[in-house]
Parts: sequence; structure tokens; C-alpha cells
Amino acid sequence: MYVAVTRQIEVSVEPFYIAERSEPDENRYVWGYRVTIANHSDDAVKLLSRYWRITDGAGRVEEVRGPGVVGEQPELGPGDSYQYTSGCPLTTPSGIMVGNYTMLSGRGQMFDIDIPAFSLDLPAEKRTFN
Repeated sequence: MYVAVTRQIEVSVEPFYIAERSEPDENRYVWGYRVTIANHSDDAVKLLSRYWRITDGAGRVEEVRGPGVVGEQPELGPGDSYQYTSGCPLTTPSGIMVGNYTMLSGRGQMFDIDIPAFSLDLPAEKRTFN
């Protein structure tokens, strides 16, 4: 589990490999990730947009921007949490994702919160260090 806290809003991510949707012989590796956003502040917030920076094992970078998450722009009151699951295909057996969400406070202030960097590594992949 990977966790980041910004302005008392906690984002935790749990990545997982989806073997049944992957085809390693064709350089297709599919990852899922479960995100939980918990509002520990005393103000309501709304998730407006997302930004992801996805780096595969060969160093290729893809940036993804868009409104909301999985077609929603959830609103979280103080003490509320929201969870969703999404996915990411890679052409390499490993990678890294990191990003941020743009939020709107109940007081009308826009701000970004961090999504923690998390690694996508095959469970049986042998890791090497240089």
C-alpha cells in the first residue's frame, strides 16, 4: 500500500497485476490499482480532475489528464472516503505511476493533492540492482 497526505486528504493506492488480461508473449502487461481518497479535513472537497505520469520499464513516459475519475467527480464531506478501481496496460513487465488530483474545497479554493508514486512489478519478476 502506498500513501500520500496533502492538506489532510489521504490518498492510498494498492496496485495489482491482472494476469488473465495480460499477454507477456505479446509485451502486454495489465495492472489494476485500487485508490482510496479519505477526507480528514474539516472542509468538504470535490475531485475535479486527475493527472497521471506513467513510466514503463524502458523509461517511456505517458501523461494522462482528464476530468474526474472513472467517470465521476466525487464529493467528500469531512470524514468521508471514496474508493475506485482502474487499470493501466504496459508494454514492459514493470513501471511506475505517480500523479495528482485537482480538488475544489467547499470554500471555493482549487488545489492539488498528491497521488503517491507506486511501482508496478510482476510478482515473480526477478529484480536486479545496478
